[in-house]
Amino acid sequence: MKLQRKNRLRALSLGAVAVTGALTLTACGSDDTGGSGGAGDSTAAADSNIDCGDAKGQLLADGSSAQKNAIDAWVKQYSAACKDVVINYKGSGSGAGITAFTQGQVAFAGSDSALKPEEVTASKEICTGGQGIDLPMVGGPIAVGYNVPGVDNLVLDAKTLALIFDSKISNWNDKAIAALNPEATLPDLKIQAFHRSDESGTTDNFTKYLIAAAPDQWKYEGGKAWEAKGGQSAQGSSGVAQGVKGTEGAISYMELSYAKDGMSTVSIKTDAAEPAKATIENATKAIGEAKIVGTGKDLALEVNYQPKTDGAYPITLVTYEIVCDKGNKADTLPATKSFLTYIASEDGQALLADAGYAPMPEEIITKVRTTISELS
Repeated sequence: MKLQRKNRLRALSLGAVAVTGALTLTACGSDDTGGSGGAGDSTAAADSNIDCGDAKGQLLADGSSAQKNAIDAWVKQYSAACKDVVINYKGSGSGAGITAFTQGQVAFAGSDSALKPEEVTASKEICTGGQGIDLPMVGGPIAVGYNVPGVDNLVLDAKTLALIFDSKISNWNDKAIAALNPEATLPDLKIQAFHRSDESGTTDNFTKYLIAAAPDQWKYEGGKAWEAKGGQSAQGSSGVAQGVKGTEGAISYMELSYAKDGMSTVSIKTDAAEPAKATIENATKAIGEAKIVGTGKDLALEVNYQPKTDGAYPITLVTYEIVCDKGNKADTLPATKSFLTYIASEDGQALLADAGYAPMPEEIITKVRTTISELS
């Protein structure tokens, strides 16, 4: 690999991420079917260093819909290089992915939340001699998209968001929203708050933010299942995004790559001088304050939902690939290691910014690469 290419890829580390556009994906936004090992950009794939090794056959995976656009981009490149592998990632949501993993139905799962102790215990039934571990692979902001005619710039804080999603603020011209947006002309319009109907790591991370930043307003325990009463529900990240696009007065939370096609997103007021916008660069500032809290080969992170860095966007998630450290099925292990090695590589991480995601910090992704190489 030429020195110039290495330098370009290293520039995509968390200290220097810049979003230049959105990657157009064939299966973008779908929660119903996974990417397949069909046609890809063979020229781009040939320019990478994807090592197919002994990988062959079908690789089934399921989980986080938030990372599905990233998975689609990776599958496109990987499949062009490794034509003997067909990858099917069904973005059914983090909860469904973990269930499928602990039941031995998939080779790996994607989740926006690290495994809980009881899920680790369940994984030992299918990871012979080992257990499920968390490999942080994708980062990015949870955008709060909205559809309010005539309002192009909207600022909200944690307290107001908590009251909106708990049905305590029900109209867009409410005085609390007006106080945060003195220059906006807020309509007399009912708020239509959408939440996920499926168990979702995005829900888990969004409510973790509300718990941390607005504890007096958000009294729920949190988790992958939505707990607050009221509002409307939709399946997957694409479902809530479509709900916002098609409903005047709507608001919802979703991974940034789903807040596209002209959708407006909320800027979040923090203790900093200026509200933080939902951008990759601002999300990476927050992810930079995350700490590894997993033990052994598990690399679960603790995200700081009240970051101190100026401009840091506080509603940020990290998506994990969940896999057995030991006891992977012999017929899928070569493809699993090959694909995960690619997406954790400099080439794989380099695709993330254009797809609307943030790559992992070098000190974290280096540990991920080592762990993948030791899977058995």
